[in-house]
Amino acid sequence: MSLFPSAMDRNSKPKGHDIKDLHREDPHESQKLLQEVESLGTLLKNVRTEISRHIFGQTEIIDQTLTAILSGGHVLFVGVPGLGKTRLVETLGTVLGLEEKRVQCTPDLMPADILGSEVLEESDQGKRHFRFLKGPVFCQLFMADEINRASPRTQSALLQAMQEHRVSIAGHYHALPNPFHVLATQNPLEQEGTYPLPEAQLDRFLMQIEIGYPDEQAERDMLLATTGAEHSVPQTIMEAQQLRQAQDLVRRVPVGESVMKAVLDLVRSARPNPEASDFVRRHIAWGPGPRASQALVLAVRARALLQNRLSPSVDDVLALAAPVLRHRMALGFTARADGVTLDQVIAELCDPLT
Repeated sequence: MSLFPSAMDRNSKPKGHDIKDLHREDPHESQKLLQEVESLGTLLKNVRTEISRHIFGQTEIIDQTLTAILSGGHVLFVGVPGLGKTRLVETLGTVLGLEEKRVQCTPDLMPADILGSEVLEESDQGKRHFRFLKGPVFCQLFMADEINRASPRTQSALLQAMQEHRVSIAGHYHALPNPFHVLATQNPLEQEGTYPLPEAQLDRFLMQIEIGYPDEQAERDMLLATTGAEHSVPQTIMEAQQLRQAQDLVRRVPVGESVMKAVLDLVRSARPNPEASDFVRRHIAWGPGPRASQALVLAVRARALLQNRLSPSVDDVLALAAPVLRHRMALGFTARADGVTLDQVIAELCDPLT
């Protein structure tokens, strides 16, 4: 599907400012932005096509992941083993032209195995000094595979890196590369040998993306592509500098008052305070904080660009509510007893916005 649809296709898009509409409203201000978006649209179309050649039947997952990366955020993939989570991250690193490093999380993994450590060295003159050896986190795309198999102490080693894009070792700060993204995979918690991620770390992920089983046709295509004699290798389509420019462009996308109000109403309605509805107080133990609102505003901007719109709509808020909010809130006892899921609660909260 083209990122720049025909006029007939535009009539079926969610309500929001189209690129040409914005150009007519403010031609002087929007001309440069229009050119940048068109250039980015062509590039992103090629990126999506290349990723889809290696990841089958996961178009929505690919779009959500690209949305999170364009927003400058981190992603947590959740799903049972064997669904291609690791392959998706490896493919993204290659296609986006990012320096990628991977750590397989295990219960005996230590923080220094991720961040690095200082070693004592002695020069030829007999002088001793400490030298910092960088860990695998010093890359542009860091993959923490099965992050919930690492101990809580090791999981927390990534907190500062994810929030500040730097790490502190022996009282000294060391900056991480730009861009820097953490793409972590997680197995369902009911499996053996897993540790729940702390709420503070979950909040650092811009999205939690649930990966399910592929449909029959996608699984058939996968079998034909991966079990034959030929093995296709992803090609690099984008460069790190282009990704940084795209992330800057996302922050320049205008957001209408109706969209901003929808984000605030949705996030604030998920907090079980005295002013909340009976449904929220009965089903939600704790709700999302302001970081959820920030993440949702950035994500809807990025999604609008992926769909050839310079301004997001309320439909973008509805589409991204679940991946942005599901890891930033917890069910109460009543909801767990009734078998209510977080996605069902979020859908109920989104209902007034439809």
